[in-house]
Amino acid sequence: MTAIDFGRSVVVLRTRRLTARVGIRTVVVCAILVLAALAMAVVSLGTGDYPIPPDRVLRALFIGDQRFDRLVVWDWRFPRVVLALALGAALGVSGAILQSVTRNPLGSPDLVGFNTGAYTGALIVMLVLGGGGFQTTAGAFIGGLAAALAIQLLAFRHNVTGFRLIIVGIGVSAMLASVNTWLILRADLAAAMSAAAWGAGSLSGVTWAQVAPALILLAVLAVAVPVAAARLRVLELGDDLAQAFGVRVGRDRMLLIVLSVAFSSIATAVAGPIAFLALAAPQLGRRLARTPSTALAPAAAMGALLLVTCDWISQRVFAPTALPVGVVTVSVGGVYLAYLLFAEARRN
Repeated sequence: MTAIDFGRSVVVLRTRRLTARVGIRTVVVCAILVLAALAMAVVSLGTGDYPIPPDRVLRALFIGDQRFDRLVVWDWRFPRVVLALALGAALGVSGAILQSVTRNPLGSPDLVGFNTGAYTGALIVMLVLGGGGFQTTAGAFIGGLAAALAIQLLAFRHNVTGFRLIIVGIGVSAMLASVNTWLILRADLAAAMSAAAWGAGSLSGVTWAQVAPALILLAVLAVAVPVAAARLRVLELGDDLAQAFGVRVGRDRMLLIVLSVAFSSIATAVAGPIAFLALAAPQLGRRLARTPSTALAPAAAMGALLLVTCDWISQRVFAPTALPVGVVTVSVGGVYLAYLLFAEARRN
């Protein structure tokens, strides 16, 4: 006898102005991923030249009765871990939005060229204008937005399709990568080495002075995420049906791309271009949650777990040599990209 599939179990959340259906499996998967990310954060806080057991890490975080443990955990290690969790979630959301808009699992800010554009803007501020941290963030956002606008204009023909957007984005990314190399080569040696190391994607040396503005900006952008999730669900029904529901498809698609660029640009401005995380996190989160389309919450939770884990690997597995976290994410993401291409080839 064949079992009948009655659909996914959902929980209906209602407020005066909003009704949302949340899959029970999605909630469970997100909770497990968040707990795993927090557990990995505790492990990362406790490992290093001065090892601290997990129970003492928790005491340093919440009680603080041992001053040196609190100094090591709060002032030396916690900014890096918090930033890894926040930027991982931001990159996961950025990739999920872009993959949903393009309707393609290869839609990722680093493949399409948004990250490369953000890197170009940050390099112009750092190497040409001599700007500081806030100016670099603004330059990264403007560069990513300019790259997105250029890609949209070049890919526009009656309407922007996902496949054309990705192909044009790859070409624009290649050209911007050449510009980035030229900017680094023309700079003085110290600035060029610093920019090149930052360009590999690194969380080393971050302080609360850098973390706090990034967290504030990400919190402001997070306010738009529930609205974006609702718009994405409607757009995934198709342009004609979305218009029938009263959605302005072209305008909403552009606003969603701007939101994706904003998340990835902040991550690029603070830590450099961290590759492949925005590609892998949404798909892995979707496969675990078994959602019919790319979901933002599993992507954010998976992104946070991946980045904090990759950062721990970059610091501890190859000790005493510490690698930029971008090197580890490229390795992990490259393996996943090869698997994804192989799976798509077999399906076709």
